[in-house]
Amino acid sequence: MAHPSQLGFQDAASPVMEELLHFHDHALMIVFLISTLVMYIIVAMVSTKLTNKYILDSQEIEIIWTVLPAVILILIALPSLRILYLMDEVNDPHLTIKAMGHQWYWSYEYTDYEDLGFDSYMIPTNDLTPGQFRLLEADHRMVIPVESPIRVLVSAEDVLHSWAVPALGVKMDAVPGRLNQTAFIASRPGVFYGQCSEICGANHSFMPVVVEAVPLEHFENWSLLMLQD
Repeated sequence: MAHPSQLGFQDAASPVMEELLHFHDHALMIVFLISTLVMYIIVAMVSTKLTNKYILDSQEIEIIWTVLPAVILILIALPSLRILYLMDEVNDPHLTIKAMGHQWYWSYEYTDYEDLGFDSYMIPTNDLTPGQFRLLEADHRMVIPVESPIRVLVSAEDVLHSWAVPALGVKMDAVPGRLNQTAFIASRPGVFYGQCSEICGANHSFMPVVVEAVPLEHFENWSLLMLQD
């Protein structure tokens, strides 16, 4: 999860998030190179009184500064489009979970099971135990198996919400009357935190998303316990 004074992204916990981090670094290097070139040209223009007549009216330079930006845009657009298609793919999910946004909590329904669902409320600050995170802990976590394709159906019952978990590279709007879907694979066990990312009213800051990725055997044991309850 994020920590104070952090400058970069959270550590990736899914293949899609790893791709997003690589694309971010790729685009950032291009921005650095462009910024360096522009700064050099500005300093050179300001600090010298010499003028080159071939630069003032040069067909070759005009061709270069027209073609080069187009090439740079292509170098950014192609990997971006690839990741967009990857994020939109939902291939043979092993588990489908329906996440419903309410004012101001989440409810989860495991649609592959006959009767497995629960509400997830934020734990008040006064009830936190040592080691738990303020405004991020929930009384019921969304438990999923590791290294399994998970499909999440996202909707809302009242106003706009947004189901987001940065470490998994997932963010999907919850719209009343509309069923959106997203998919991810948790590549390692852990607890991953997110929050509602759409301003949804007075308690918008108090509806966290907590996803716990566990080995398949532990997930099966957890699901049996939940069904018995």
